[in-house]
Amino acid sequence: MKSSRADIVLVCSSGGHLLQLSLLAEAWSAHSRVWVTNDRSDARSLLAGERAAFVPGPSSRNAVAFLRNLAKAASMLPRIRPAVLITTGADVAVPFAWVAKLLGARVVYIESLTRLEELSLSAKLIAPIADRLYVQWPELQRAVRRSIYAGAVLSE
Repeated sequence: MKSSRADIVLVCSSGGHLLQLSLLAEAWSAHSRVWVTNDRSDARSLLAGERAAFVPGPSSRNAVAFLRNLAKAASMLPRIRPAVLITTGADVAVPFAWVAKLLGARVVYIESLTRLEELSLSAKLIAPIADRLYVQWPELQRAVRRSIYAGAVLSE
């Protein structure tokens, strides 16, 4: 992956997290961007033609994988210098969000549609540094201070 500047870094695990983030393309499509996600066939297919970095995974709750992704974020993000990191979460998002924040980027977290009553672990780990924390259920918005409910990514 070419490491030149990009306005936005889009970070998420493959599968449903990637699908939900890709459905928000209208929000970021006019900006230069780089994707970071797990190296899986669904991700490679969905991101064909996009600038992307593929990392091993998924690797939830694995310290070695976390450190590997932290090193990747620390080497990659200073070259890209994003203004914003947007994520729908899971394991790969945590180290990238923290490094991006340390480099001065705004961090936007969009909680998964599957979370109705409490935040996911990745949301809990990113929330302290998130500039915006979106949830997809009004019930969750009422339960989580500082969260924003603006509807669901997948709606009728």
